[in-house]
Amino acid sequence: MTTALITGSTAGIGAAFARRLAADGHSLVLVARDTKRLQEQATELHDRHGVEVEVRTADLATDEGIETVAARLSDRKSPVDLLVNNAGFGNKGRYLDVSMADELKMLKVHCEAVLRLTSAATEAMRERGRGGVVNVASVAAFVPRGTYGASKAWVVQFTQGVAKDLAGSGVRLMALCPGFVRTEFHQRAGMGTDNIPNWMWLDADKLVAAALGDLARGKTLSIPDPRYKALMGLVKVAPRGLLGGISSRAGRKYGPQ
Repeated sequence: MTTALITGSTAGIGAAFARRLAADGHSLVLVARDTKRLQEQATELHDRHGVEVEVRTADLATDEGIETVAARLSDRKSPVDLLVNNAGFGNKGRYLDVSMADELKMLKVHCEAVLRLTSAATEAMRERGRGGVVNVASVAAFVPRGTYGASKAWVVQFTQGVAKDLAGSGVRLMALCPGFVRTEFHQRAGMGTDNIPNWMWLDADKLVAAALGDLARGKTLSIPDPRYKALMGLVKVAPRGLLGGISSRAGRKYGPQ
């Protein structure tokens, strides 16, 4: 029996990972800021699948929260075999419309927390010669689109670089880059979604199934849908100047309203 730790577990992609991994028989460590929602989620997954579920209340925008989760990942007596760094959020508004405090908070969650938790997890995993890390990024990592996209680009580059450094150790790392997924993400950021075409929306459970398949195959980057793979293929060949203009207009159309 293996144990998976999931940050941002109570909604969206994190909740989909929790459902799938519990159904597959994995014990879980669920991390989020809302204790009540964590306890309700833990009870439901335990009752439905008969797995052990542990909860940790932590805000990864704080040093205390990061340290709490890092300590759990470093526990050699109760090892974590799979880390899913899923916690994240978006800010409403263009650059300079968003406060510096909110920009720094995003970098704390998307970059510093991912760095510190990945390091805590992989150090213990390398000692055992096995383990896996999924760092949830975004297709926004591949287009010039403000602080959010920049932070997710960091996640992709960091994850693939660490995967190369740890090759042969038995520890696998993968950056997961979804597109639009129906979660609480946009609602929490105050972003309108009415203008986003239906074809651009992904199902969280299908996304997770594809991502776990890619991790098992040893991929270091997962774009788990043919539609977004095609779009990212176009991004690679598009001129950067043109791409910047398109992403800016798309952000105004499909982003914050």
